[in-house]
Amino acid sequence: MLYRRVPKTGEELSILGYGCMRFPTRDGKIDEPKATEQLRYAIDQGLNYVDTAYPYHNGQSEPFLGRALAEGYRERVHLATKLPPWSVGKRTDMDRILKEQLDRLQTDRIDFYLLHALDREKWDNLLQLGVLDFLDESKEKGLVRNAGFSFHDGPEVFKEIVDAYDWEFCQIQYNIIDEHFQAGVTGLRYAAERDLAVIVMEPLKGGNLAHPVPPSVQAVWDRAEPQRSPAEWGLRWLWNQPEVTVAISGMNDDERIRRNIRIAGEMQPGTLTDGELQLIREAAEEYRRLTPAACTGCRYCMPCPAGVDIPTCLSFYNRYAMFPQSRTEAKRQYFMMLGGALGKKGHASMCVNCGKCLELCPQQLPIPDLLGETADKLEGRRFRVMQMLTKPMLTLHRLKNRFRR
Repeated sequence: MLYRRVPKTGEELSILGYGCMRFPTRDGKIDEPKATEQLRYAIDQGLNYVDTAYPYHNGQSEPFLGRALAEGYRERVHLATKLPPWSVGKRTDMDRILKEQLDRLQTDRIDFYLLHALDREKWDNLLQLGVLDFLDESKEKGLVRNAGFSFHDGPEVFKEIVDAYDWEFCQIQYNIIDEHFQAGVTGLRYAAERDLAVIVMEPLKGGNLAHPVPPSVQAVWDRAEPQRSPAEWGLRWLWNQPEVTVAISGMNDDERIRRNIRIAGEMQPGTLTDGELQLIREAAEEYRRLTPAACTGCRYCMPCPAGVDIPTCLSFYNRYAMFPQSRTEAKRQYFMMLGGALGKKGHASMCVNCGKCLELCPQQLPIPDLLGETADKLEGRRFRVMQMLTKPMLTLHRLKNRFRR
């Protein structure tokens, strides 16, 4: 197992982290014997970063880890969990939740504590409620050793949050097709330049970059020499970048755990050749070509007057279209992110076809049409009456845009 340093503390973290959102299950619950065996095997192989959160496995991930890390395993890992902003209504809620998490995890401190899934709204709300004082006090008491945040918004919001506090680390979504999504490579480098350790989530986009592979993408990988699995190419691409400290994998299959550990014992930064990097770029471009909405997540279309979270909706539509094997999961996550579970609502079905986004989108995307398709596919709703009523106004917007260009 290879390790990389947290710049501000000098701690050595395994470049492979264990994500605790996808443990093996049985009858809808964590399969504790199997999950414990797999987790302890990875730790025995040198993995030392374990990442969970309050809501994972419907709230059962933290209590399970408290049991699985008994018998000396707790002291061998850096344990990470997250404060759920959607459950915080006042300053005292933060202390209460942290105490509950310590009890659930059967530990006296959280090694890496994150503010969970920050975007503009959650960040502003937590700031107003005094979250920075909470972090300072928790660190002074020894309840939290390192403070960070996970992130789901655009680069400018990311930079603002990075500059707002003396964080030790951050966590971003990053993989071969999300290079410019949300914080992206811009955020990765911005954080690393400011001595933050960068933890990467979704390194294989929830496993969708590993299997099954679209035939046109597989044709690209088939030209590679030596031959490697798509998952291996994805992980090697991440670890080729020195700014990536840890890549978290939600592992629940013995063979994949062994594979990931093997790669994490080999991959030094800067070792992929120009030819290999070009091949990875070609595969990523083919994945993007297969997406119905060529949205870059720039968020120029925001805020939407009707309250639609346009970039997030289109990202889920892309995921739904590109990975047929994961459509049920895409729908579940869509409603979790936009249905109020995270304190947020912005469904595609809220679109009223006002056309404002058409004037703002630098990619010139037919956003109202794409939102209608998103609602059809992910919500199972159709809005033909609304479209008929608003079509004349929408046509005027499109004609104006055409002449403006």
